[in-house]
Amino acid sequence: MADYSKKVSKKALAKSFRNWYYGHLTCFSQEHMQTFGYLVSMLPIVEDLYEKKDDQVKALKTYSAFFNTEPQIGSMIVGVTVGLEEARANGEAIDDETINGIRAGLMGPLAGIGDSLIVGTLIPILLGIALGLSQGGSVLGPIFYIVVWNLLAFFGMRFAFYTGYDLGGAAVEALVGPNATALRDSIVMIGTMVIGAVAATWVSITTALELPGGGTLQGTLDGVFPKLLPLIFTIFCWWLMAKKKISPIITMLILLAIAFVGAAVGFFGAATIAAPTA
Repeated sequence: MADYSKKVSKKALAKSFRNWYYGHLTCFSQEHMQTFGYLVSMLPIVEDLYEKKDDQVKALKTYSAFFNTEPQIGSMIVGVTVGLEEARANGEAIDDETINGIRAGLMGPLAGIGDSLIVGTLIPILLGIALGLSQGGSVLGPIFYIVVWNLLAFFGMRFAFYTGYDLGGAAVEALVGPNATALRDSIVMIGTMVIGAVAATWVSITTALELPGGGTLQGTLDGVFPKLLPLIFTIFCWWLMAKKKISPIITMLILLAIAFVGAAVGFFGAATIAAPTA
Protein backbone atom coordinates (compact mmCIF):
# COMPACT_ATOMS: atom_id res chain seq x y z
CA MET A 1 0.00 0.00 0.00
CA ALA A 2 1.17 3.53 -0.75
CA ASP A 3 2.27 5.78 2.10
CA TYR A 4 -0.70 8.16 2.16
CA SER A 5 -1.32 10.89 4.72
CA LYS A 6 -4.97 9.84 4.87
CA LYS A 7 -5.41 6.18 5.73
CA VAL A 8 -8.57 4.22 6.29
CA SER A 9 -8.57 3.14 9.93
CA LYS A 10 -8.82 -0.51 10.92
CA LYS A 11 -12.10 0.30 12.65
CA ALA A 12 -13.58 1.77 9.46
CA LEU A 13 -12.37 -1.18 7.40
CA ALA A 14 -13.92 -3.64 9.82
CA LYS A 15 -17.21 -1.73 9.88
CA SER A 16 -17.25 -1.51 6.09
CA PHE A 17 -16.83 -5.27 5.79
CA ARG A 18 -19.50 -5.97 8.42
CA ASN A 19 -21.91 -3.65 6.62
CA TRP A 20 -21.35 -5.55 3.38
CA TYR A 21 -21.55 -8.96 5.05
CA TYR A 22 -24.85 -8.22 6.78
CA GLY A 23 -26.32 -5.65 4.40
CA HIS A 24 -25.39 -6.52 0.81
CA LEU A 25 -29.07 -7.24 0.10
CA THR A 26 -30.30 -4.07 1.84
CA CYS A 27 -33.41 -2.65 0.07
CA PHE A 28 -32.89 -5.23 -2.68
CA SER A 29 -35.07 -4.67 -5.75
CA GLN A 30 -35.02 -5.38 -9.48
CA GLU A 31 -34.21 -1.71 -10.07
CA HIS A 32 -31.29 -1.35 -7.65
CA MET A 33 -30.16 -4.90 -6.72
CA GLN A 34 -27.16 -4.45 -4.35
CA THR A 35 -26.68 -0.70 -4.84
CA PHE A 36 -27.84 0.29 -1.35
CA GLY A 37 -25.83 -2.49 0.26
CA TYR A 38 -22.78 -1.08 -1.50
CA LEU A 39 -23.59 2.43 -0.23
CA VAL A 40 -23.92 1.14 3.32
CA SER A 41 -20.55 -0.59 3.11
CA MET A 42 -18.80 2.52 1.74
CA LEU A 43 -20.36 4.89 4.28
CA PRO A 44 -17.82 4.30 7.11
CA ILE A 45 -14.96 4.61 4.59
CA VAL A 46 -16.16 7.95 3.27
CA GLU A 47 -16.83 9.27 6.78
CA ASP A 48 -13.33 8.22 7.82
CA LEU A 49 -11.56 9.85 4.85
CA TYR A 50 -13.51 13.11 4.47
CA GLU A 51 -14.32 15.59 7.21
CA LYS A 52 -16.63 17.92 5.27
CA LYS A 53 -20.19 16.76 4.68
CA ASP A 54 -20.14 18.08 1.10
CA ASP A 55 -17.09 15.95 0.31
CA GLN A 56 -18.76 12.91 1.86
CA VAL A 57 -21.92 13.40 -0.19
CA LYS A 58 -19.91 13.86 -3.38
CA ALA A 59 -17.91 10.70 -2.74
CA LEU A 60 -20.99 8.61 -1.90
CA LYS A 61 -22.71 9.61 -5.16
CA THR A 62 -20.09 7.51 -6.93
CA TYR A 63 -21.58 4.39 -5.39
CA SER A 64 -25.20 5.15 -6.27
CA ALA A 65 -24.80 3.46 -9.68
CA PHE A 66 -26.41 0.08 -10.26
CA PHE A 67 -24.46 -2.84 -8.78
CA ASN A 68 -25.08 -6.56 -8.64
CA THR A 69 -22.71 -9.50 -8.27
CA GLU A 70 -22.26 -12.74 -6.34
CA PRO A 71 -21.93 -11.36 -2.78
CA GLN A 72 -19.28 -13.73 -1.42
CA ILE A 73 -16.65 -13.48 -4.16
CA GLY A 74 -17.92 -9.98 -4.94
CA SER A 75 -16.62 -8.78 -1.58
CA MET A 76 -13.32 -8.27 -3.39
CA ILE A 77 -14.86 -5.51 -5.52
CA VAL A 78 -15.89 -3.60 -2.40
CA GLY A 79 -12.36 -3.91 -1.05
CA VAL A 80 -10.86 -2.72 -4.34
CA THR A 81 -12.99 0.43 -4.34
CA VAL A 82 -12.09 1.11 -0.70
CA GLY A 83 -8.45 1.22 -1.78
CA LEU A 84 -9.29 3.46 -4.73
CA GLU A 85 -11.35 5.80 -2.55
CA GLU A 86 -8.41 6.09 -0.16
CA ALA A 87 -6.16 7.01 -3.08
CA ARG A 88 -8.66 9.60 -4.33
CA ALA A 89 -8.87 11.18 -0.88
CA ASN A 90 -5.09 11.62 -1.01
CA GLY A 91 -5.19 13.52 -4.28
CA GLU A 92 -4.61 10.72 -6.79
CA ALA A 93 -6.26 11.15 -10.20
CA ILE A 94 -9.02 8.64 -9.52
CA ASP A 95 -12.40 9.84 -10.76
CA ASP A 96 -15.97 8.52 -10.64
CA GLU A 97 -15.67 7.05 -14.13
CA THR A 98 -12.61 5.03 -13.15
CA ILE A 99 -14.21 3.58 -10.01
CA ASN A 100 -17.52 2.78 -11.68
CA GLY A 101 -15.74 1.38 -14.73
CA ILE A 102 -13.82 -1.03 -12.53
CA ARG A 103 -16.99 -1.99 -10.65
CA ALA A 104 -18.89 -2.65 -13.87
CA GLY A 105 -15.97 -4.54 -15.38
CA LEU A 106 -15.52 -6.82 -12.36
CA MET A 107 -19.06 -7.49 -11.16
CA GLY A 108 -20.01 -9.69 -14.13
CA PRO A 109 -16.92 -11.95 -14.28
CA LEU A 110 -16.75 -12.34 -10.48
CA ALA A 111 -20.47 -13.12 -10.39
CA GLY A 112 -19.85 -15.94 -12.87
CA ILE A 113 -16.97 -17.29 -10.78
CA GLY A 114 -18.91 -16.95 -7.54
CA ASP A 115 -22.05 -18.59 -8.90
CA SER A 116 -20.00 -21.54 -10.15
CA LEU A 117 -17.85 -22.00 -7.05
CA ILE A 118 -20.27 -20.99 -4.27
CA VAL A 119 -23.80 -21.60 -5.53
CA GLY A 120 -23.01 -24.38 -7.97
CA THR A 121 -20.31 -26.27 -6.04
CA LEU A 122 -19.77 -25.40 -2.36
CA ILE A 123 -23.39 -25.07 -1.25
CA PRO A 124 -24.53 -28.35 -2.91
CA ILE A 125 -21.59 -30.18 -1.30
CA LEU A 126 -22.43 -28.80 2.15
CA LEU A 127 -26.12 -29.59 1.68
CA GLY A 128 -25.27 -33.12 0.57
CA ILE A 129 -23.23 -33.70 3.73
CA ALA A 130 -25.97 -32.11 5.86
CA LEU A 131 -28.66 -34.32 4.31
CA GLY A 132 -26.57 -37.39 5.05
CA LEU A 133 -26.15 -36.32 8.66
CA SER A 134 -29.90 -35.67 8.92
CA GLN A 135 -30.94 -39.26 8.28
CA GLY A 136 -33.22 -40.60 10.96
CA GLY A 137 -34.33 -37.10 11.94
CA SER A 138 -30.99 -36.06 13.43
CA VAL A 139 -30.54 -32.33 14.06
CA LEU A 140 -26.82 -32.71 13.42
CA GLY A 141 -27.36 -32.07 9.68
CA PRO A 142 -28.92 -28.60 9.90
CA ILE A 143 -26.56 -27.61 12.71
CA PHE A 144 -23.59 -28.69 10.58
CA TYR A 145 -24.81 -26.68 7.58
CA ILE A 146 -25.62 -23.52 9.54
CA VAL A 147 -22.30 -23.49 11.42
CA VAL A 148 -20.00 -24.50 8.56
CA TRP A 149 -21.65 -22.31 5.93
CA ASN A 150 -21.60 -19.20 8.11
CA LEU A 151 -17.96 -19.74 9.09
CA LEU A 152 -16.87 -20.29 5.50
CA ALA A 153 -18.93 -17.34 4.26
CA PHE A 154 -17.68 -14.93 6.93
CA PHE A 155 -13.98 -15.72 6.74
CA GLY A 156 -14.03 -16.22 2.97
CA MET A 157 -15.73 -12.88 2.39
CA ARG A 158 -13.39 -11.19 4.86
CA PHE A 159 -10.35 -12.56 3.02
CA ALA A 160 -11.75 -11.41 -0.34
CA PHE A 161 -12.54 -7.94 1.05
CA TYR A 162 -9.09 -7.28 2.49
CA THR A 163 -7.36 -8.80 -0.54
CA GLY A 164 -9.36 -6.42 -2.72
CA TYR A 165 -8.33 -3.50 -0.49
CA ASP A 166 -4.66 -4.35 -1.00
CA LEU A 167 -5.18 -4.76 -4.73
CA GLY A 168 -6.98 -1.42 -4.91
CA GLY A 169 -3.99 0.39 -3.47
CA ALA A 170 -1.54 -1.47 -5.70
CA ALA A 171 -3.57 -0.59 -8.79
CA VAL A 172 -3.37 3.17 -8.25
CA GLU A 173 -0.06 3.62 -10.08
CA ALA A 174 -1.41 1.85 -13.14
CA LEU A 175 -4.61 3.87 -13.05
CA VAL A 176 -2.92 7.26 -12.87
CA GLY A 177 0.19 6.45 -14.91
CA PRO A 178 0.84 6.91 -18.64
CA ASN A 179 -1.21 3.82 -19.53
CA ALA A 180 -4.19 4.90 -17.42
CA THR A 181 -6.47 5.79 -20.34
CA ALA A 182 -5.82 2.51 -22.14
CA LEU A 183 -6.38 0.54 -18.93
CA ARG A 184 -9.65 2.30 -18.12
CA ASP A 185 -10.86 1.82 -21.69
CA SER A 186 -9.97 -1.88 -21.48
CA ILE A 187 -11.89 -2.30 -18.23
CA VAL A 188 -14.94 -0.56 -19.66
CA MET A 189 -14.67 -2.70 -22.80
CA ILE A 190 -14.62 -5.89 -20.69
CA GLY A 191 -17.72 -4.75 -18.84
CA THR A 192 -19.44 -3.96 -22.14
CA MET A 193 -18.55 -7.39 -23.53
CA VAL A 194 -19.95 -9.08 -20.42
CA ILE A 195 -23.20 -7.10 -20.67
CA GLY A 196 -23.42 -7.96 -24.37
CA ALA A 197 -22.88 -11.65 -23.69
CA VAL A 198 -25.53 -11.64 -20.96
CA ALA A 199 -28.01 -9.92 -23.29
CA ALA A 200 -27.35 -12.40 -26.10
CA THR A 201 -27.67 -15.36 -23.74
CA TRP A 202 -30.62 -14.42 -21.54
CA VAL A 203 -32.73 -12.04 -23.63
CA SER A 204 -35.00 -14.22 -25.75
CA ILE A 205 -37.33 -12.49 -28.20
CA THR A 206 -38.77 -14.17 -31.30
CA THR A 207 -41.50 -13.28 -33.76
CA ALA A 208 -44.24 -15.53 -35.11
CA LEU A 209 -44.94 -13.27 -38.09
CA GLU A 210 -45.32 -15.24 -41.32
CA LEU A 211 -44.08 -13.79 -44.63
CA PRO A 212 -46.40 -13.59 -47.63
CA GLY A 213 -44.14 -15.77 -49.78
CA GLY A 214 -43.89 -18.48 -47.16
CA GLY A 215 -41.69 -19.00 -44.14
CA THR A 216 -41.40 -16.74 -41.14
CA LEU A 217 -39.73 -13.43 -40.42
CA GLN A 218 -37.83 -15.07 -37.57
CA GLY A 219 -36.32 -17.64 -39.94
CA THR A 220 -35.19 -14.87 -42.29
CA LEU A 221 -33.67 -12.87 -39.45
CA ASP A 222 -31.83 -15.94 -38.11
CA GLY A 223 -30.31 -16.48 -41.52
CA VAL A 224 -29.17 -12.87 -41.89
CA PHE A 225 -28.59 -11.55 -38.36
CA PRO A 226 -29.14 -14.04 -35.50
CA LYS A 227 -30.29 -12.46 -32.23
CA LEU A 228 -31.27 -9.22 -34.00
CA LEU A 229 -34.49 -8.78 -32.01
CA PRO A 230 -32.76 -9.21 -28.61
CA LEU A 231 -30.16 -6.66 -29.77
CA ILE A 232 -32.85 -4.15 -30.73
CA PHE A 233 -34.63 -4.81 -27.43
CA THR A 234 -31.44 -4.20 -25.41
CA ILE A 235 -30.52 -1.01 -27.30
CA PHE A 236 -34.09 0.26 -26.91
CA CYS A 237 -33.98 -0.27 -23.14
CA TRP A 238 -30.60 1.47 -22.96
CA TRP A 239 -31.95 4.39 -24.98
CA LEU A 240 -34.98 4.78 -22.74
CA MET A 241 -33.02 4.71 -19.47
CA ALA A 242 -29.70 6.35 -20.47
CA LYS A 243 -30.86 8.94 -22.99
CA LYS A 244 -34.45 9.63 -22.03
CA LYS A 245 -33.85 9.18 -18.28
CA ILE A 246 -36.87 6.91 -17.92
CA SER A 247 -36.88 4.79 -14.76
CA PRO A 248 -36.51 0.99 -15.03
CA ILE A 249 -40.07 0.50 -13.69
CA ILE A 250 -41.59 2.72 -16.40
CA THR A 251 -39.36 1.00 -18.96
CA MET A 252 -40.75 -2.39 -17.92
CA LEU A 253 -44.30 -1.06 -18.25
CA ILE A 254 -43.51 0.19 -21.75
CA LEU A 255 -42.13 -3.23 -22.68
CA LEU A 256 -45.24 -4.87 -21.23
CA ALA A 257 -47.43 -2.65 -23.42
CA ILE A 258 -45.33 -3.51 -26.48
CA ALA A 259 -45.70 -7.22 -25.67
CA PHE A 260 -49.49 -6.95 -25.42
CA VAL A 261 -49.77 -5.04 -28.69
CA GLY A 262 -47.32 -7.37 -30.44
CA ALA A 263 -49.23 -10.45 -29.31
CA ALA A 264 -52.56 -8.89 -30.35
CA VAL A 265 -51.40 -8.18 -33.92
CA GLY A 266 -49.66 -11.53 -34.25
CA PHE A 267 -46.06 -10.30 -34.21
CA PHE A 268 -45.25 -12.25 -31.05
CA GLY A 269 -46.47 -15.79 -30.55
CA ALA A 270 -45.56 -19.35 -29.72
CA ALA A 271 -43.92 -20.12 -33.05
CA THR A 272 -41.00 -22.50 -32.94
CA ILE A 273 -38.08 -21.65 -35.22
CA ALA A 274 -35.71 -24.43 -36.11
CA ALA A 275 -32.07 -23.57 -35.58
CA PRO A 276 -30.21 -23.23 -38.89
CA THR A 277 -27.89 -26.13 -39.62
CA ALA A 278 -24.35 -25.72 -40.77
